[in-house]
Amino acid sequence: MEGAATIHVDINCDLGEGFGVYRLGPDERLLKVVSSANVACGFHAGDPSIMRRTVGTARDCGAAVGAHPGYLDLVGFGRREMRVAPDEVEDMVIYQVGALAAMARAEGVRLAHVKAHGALYNQAARDPALAEALARAVAAVDRELILVGLPGSEILRAGLAAGLQVASEVFADRGYLADGRLAPRGGPGALVTDPVEVARRALLMVQEGKVVAVTGEEVAVKADTICVHGDSPGAAESAAALRSALEGAGLEVAPMRAPAAPAGGDA
Repeated sequence: MEGAATIHVDINCDLGEGFGVYRLGPDERLLKVVSSANVACGFHAGDPSIMRRTVGTARDCGAAVGAHPGYLDLVGFGRREMRVAPDEVEDMVIYQVGALAAMARAEGVRLAHVKAHGALYNQAARDPALAEALARAVAAVDRELILVGLPGSEILRAGLAAGLQVASEVFADRGYLADGRLAPRGGPGALVTDPVEVARRALLMVQEGKVVAVTGEEVAVKADTICVHGDSPGAAESAAALRSALEGAGLEVAPMRAPAAPAGGDA
């Protein structure tokens, strides 16, 4: 009798979120633990040099590279909701993903996925028009890219409708509301910073497909990829604890898609 198939799960992290001389988060330490990097593309954070350096470090650590586009809001770190027309969202996402794809090509890497940042992610999760704009933008750049979004979100629906591969994302370091949305930052239980608790929540989401909301309800989730925020307190420790717990439970940590060289380029 053959043994049960190994369950694969990705750990992703939002990285490259400094700007100029400013740095945010222990990126190098995180890239030694996570399997996918979501690299800021210059709108909410990041700049050309940070983008290229982060891609190169991810390549050296064996992590897949994805684009992390957001609203043009450096002051608000892309976390303030904005009223932006869907066609503008489409254009700004194409611009950002295209810029990171060029940096990736320069470093001998091909982008694997796209995950919107902050307010854009949360608004598109519930707004069909914004979600469709996001999906159109990703498809326009590269139909092989995986679109990442919350389970049951408009983002995943739009991605599938556009013919894209999609990945359901869960957050081990963030609190949930009873309806499956993330608890607003600044509210009770919004951030989970204890590495032991982060690891426990990750196992529950992967093995049992559920998470406990800040109000006590059990929420069903699907965990193709688990996010740890690079700017959260103790991010590196939480990511290490999470990976150790997953592997200790017999799960394999692997990117959503194995890192690949650019089409027509050298590895």
